[in-house]
Amino acid sequence: MFTGFIEEIGRVTSVSSNKLVVAANKVLKGMEPGDSISVNGSCLTVTNLNSNSFYVDIMTETLKRTNLGLLHAEDSVNLERSLTLGKPLGGHLVQGHVDATGRVVSVRQEDETTMMRFEAPSEVTRYVVKKGFISVDGASLTVVAQDASSFEVAVVGYTQKNTTLGRRQVGELVNIEVDIIAKYVERFSQTDTAGVTFDFLQEHGFVAY
Repeated sequence: MFTGFIEEIGRVTSVSSNKLVVAANKVLKGMEPGDSISVNGSCLTVTNLNSNSFYVDIMTETLKRTNLGLLHAEDSVNLERSLTLGKPLGGHLVQGHVDATGRVVSVRQEDETTMMRFEAPSEVTRYVVKKGFISVDGASLTVVAQDASSFEVAVVGYTQKNTTLGRRQVGELVNIEVDIIAKYVERFSQTDTAGVTFDFLQEHGFVAY
């Protein structure tokens, strides 16, 4: 579990068919093999590390569902260590389970803020609501506008400088994870509640005869 508050921009130093080596600094502190790390919003397991980089394996399903398969040496990636009980929840609860990739369709400047619009499949947009949370390449953002096929977020100056979003250009693919709460709300709304009736409440002592 993560917060969507990016701790560091890492640099890819090596890429193979299903392995990734990332140079980093801050996230290496206290890291051990077996720990979870969010790379562009995708939860991966650290298999090895040294004083300046860590190694992860990437499953085939992850390569299909995310933009990690497009990475090359020297590319930048967003990094975040997994959430601990003593860590402030700076963004929202992010699982690191990418739902799908989206495409940057527009980038425009409004004073100190960059407005970015992303085109996304219906499996993503069905859960997107105005002023709701969404994770883009692992960064927790707030939706400012949305329609049936896209959504827009406001990226403030700090986020531009401290994540890869400030470098994203029109046409590029990003990893998207919707707010898990939206999925639970949908699931609960589909649950058959016909069994909870007045007679049921009486039978189980919740209502007096």
